[in-house]
Amino acid sequence: MLRRGLSLPGRTGREGWIIARTAVPHTGAEPVRATGGIAMMLLGVMLFAINDTLGKWLVGAYSVGQLFLVRSIAGLCVMAPFAWRTGAQAFLRPQRPGLQLLRIVFSTMEGSLFFWALTELPLAEVMTYYMAGPIYVTALSPFLLGERVGWRRWTAVAVGFGGVVLALGPSPGSFSAGAASALVGSFAYACFMVATRKLAGTPGTVLMTAQLVAALLFGAVLVLVQGWTPPGALDLALMLCLGLGSLAGNLCVNQSLRMAPASVVVPYQYTLILWGMLFGYLVFGEVLGPLPMAGAAVIVGAGLFIFMREQQLRGRIGG
Repeated sequence: MLRRGLSLPGRTGREGWIIARTAVPHTGAEPVRATGGIAMMLLGVMLFAINDTLGKWLVGAYSVGQLFLVRSIAGLCVMAPFAWRTGAQAFLRPQRPGLQLLRIVFSTMEGSLFFWALTELPLAEVMTYYMAGPIYVTALSPFLLGERVGWRRWTAVAVGFGGVVLALGPSPGSFSAGAASALVGSFAYACFMVATRKLAGTPGTVLMTAQLVAALLFGAVLVLVQGWTPPGALDLALMLCLGLGSLAGNLCVNQSLRMAPASVVVPYQYTLILWGMLFGYLVFGEVLGPLPMAGAAVIVGAGLFIFMREQQLRGRIGG
């Protein structure tokens, strides 16, 4: 789930992984840089998983709006110096304002639905639905991005959708409000990624700041409706960590992509599901059933095939 250039954290940072081609200089130290890049990707993914676990822990006691509000304040405090350096002009006259507005709507949707899904579903299961986001992007790209998708990737998209259905379970009774939240949220996540691709020329600081401001406003409105639960000092610190952790994870992912080619490090993003299974079991006592695990395996396989196929096609074009 990766983007050209700067990775922009939103809910937990994963929506920043819309990476396209990242230029990595060829030097004699390539094996060392590749190892370092893989290590940074693994660290970033682990930070995202820890962040998601914190979110699931806190959403059991506090409203989604409260988490959004405090987390956004933490993120904006970190982004403030970068926004200052960018200058007011970039914010007062943004490029393609309509598309930017649509992007932050999708970002807010996917983030809130992620938290709501966590109230009903195991951590790793929610992660599984969201890891299908790049598959949705591939399906949408011919219509929204004007990109050509060949029969191989269309086949992988169909297989990936099959993995989502498998994770849901074959019986109608297995479809819950939590599953609906995760499905709609993962689709909103894909639309967010498409919008971000179309805004590739917009400074990352502008995109990120707008995203955080929208989340803060949404959280404030929800708090007015749902009320405010006074948090203890520890819980307040953990809420702030939701914003700081996503930024730290994205720094690791960005550094990973500077050190090694995307084709080397990106497949390691799927270790997120393994972390989700581990933390879900250790912290919440959750154990995924055979169907969600099989669905996760299918989604990961389809996502990896699509990514590798895109890398192969880009290599031909670049050659």
